[in-house]
Amino acid sequence: MTEKLLSPLRNRPVPERLLTRLLGAGVAAAAYLLCLPWDLRNRAQSPDTLSETTPVTAIGVVSLILVLAALAAYFGRRDGLGWIVPVVAAPPAALMLLSFRSHPEPDASAWPLAWAFFTVVGAVGVLVAGAVARSLRPEQPEEWLLTAR
Repeated sequence: MTEKLLSPLRNRPVPERLLTRLLGAGVAAAAYLLCLPWDLRNRAQSPDTLSETTPVTAIGVVSLILVLAALAAYFGRRDGLGWIVPVVAAPPAALMLLSFRSHPEPDASAWPLAWAFFTVVGAVGVLVAGAVARSLRPEQPEEWLLTAR
């Protein structure tokens, strides 16, 4: 069973590959929703301030980073590097955009820049974690080398 969970996805049937990637994207989205709860009421902390109340905590942010790094390492070991960003980084980025777009217009002018910054940082972070995990996986002879002889 462990061999099946850790074997490269390129050796698995197409439906299994797609299901594994969808499951990874679902875990990334669920981690975002659980670690960074979203308050749709967006109310000001006091009448004369633009700062809003937020349920986001440092523990939640660190938890999200750890979960996404673990997912990136898993998919970096099992799949191609090109799949890491769409599977691991894209769902939280999409949910963050939805969260930022739910803010009222007067104070939302900085949100597009914040979203772009956090999306790029997240994508680079998962790519680095995936590349490190990929470099640590055991070397296996390529199938085409074995069949060429």
